[in-house]
Amino acid sequence: MQIVSGSSAQLQQGLHASVGRYRHRVFVEKLGWDVPSRDGIEADQFDRPDTVYVVGRDDQGQVCGCARLLPTTRPYLLGEVFPQLLNGLAPPASPDVWELSRFAATDFNSQATSAMGKMSSEAAIALMHASIACAAEHGAKRLIMVTNIGVERLLRRAGFHSPRAGPPMIIDGHPIFACWVHM
Repeated sequence: MQIVSGSSAQLQQGLHASVGRYRHRVFVEKLGWDVPSRDGIEADQFDRPDTVYVVGRDDQGQVCGCARLLPTTRPYLLGEVFPQLLNGLAPPASPDVWELSRFAATDFNSQATSAMGKMSSEAAIALMHASIACAAEHGAKRLIMVTNIGVERLLRRAGFHSPRAGPPMIIDGHPIFACWVHM
């Protein structure tokens, strides 16, 4: 897997739109999330010029993983949409803390026949390492993310220190929670 990162303006022409299509397949079609999507491209108010994307691509150049990094000094998903996941604590607002969201590592071009076979733990771990390195390059010392139990298990198995910021909650039928990712 090749990993590239940058703002939408810094990504290779057409790659930002490919990430939006990939996110639509993962989050709208596969996971059934009720998130903004138009013409098969998933994007929301947090996909801004200052948003940093970390993108995994397979040998054919197709998107097979993505992550979105946002500074907590500007509006971000957890702080604006899911502050209840912080168990009463104020959402972080520091140049040292960045949010990691829209994290996925599903290879739709894989020859695996099962849905689980398409989720690559190795790719997800590589994408997480790349996301942490990219965030550090932007001054982050910690990440906060909204995620699910499956990603939490993956992080723990891979040796990431990722304590929960609050207990899981069912939101729109999906169990999610916020967790820290220590760098």
